[in-house]
Amino acid sequence: MARSTHFVLHRRLSAHANAPADDAAALFVPPDAIWIGALTPKRWARRAVTRNLIRRQIYAVFSLASPRLPAGAHLIRLRAGFDAAQFPSAASSALRRAVRSELLALLEQAAA
Repeated sequence: MARSTHFVLHRRLSAHANAPADDAAALFVPPDAIWIGALTPKRWARRAVTRNLIRRQIYAVFSLASPRLPAGAHLIRLRAGFDAAQFPSAASSALRRAVRSELLALLEQAAA
């Protein structure tokens, strides 16, 4: 698990990497596959435009970083809202850049 100011990365490695073949996790995480999930609760991003922007950035950053990730299920969860005073627009380029840079830092932290 890795954390940043606004995001948390949860990870469940492939069943073949860390568990016996009869483990229940084998049903959900196939071997040698990378699954990416994005969870953006309405509590932290009230507007759908903002939630969609964050989800798109999560998938875009993870598609670039997928060769460095181990096989398994990876879930990025939004754990705090972005300041409305700093980002008044629901989908501004400044918000997009802030989300992207924080996600890149989160992936670097998770890789270490």
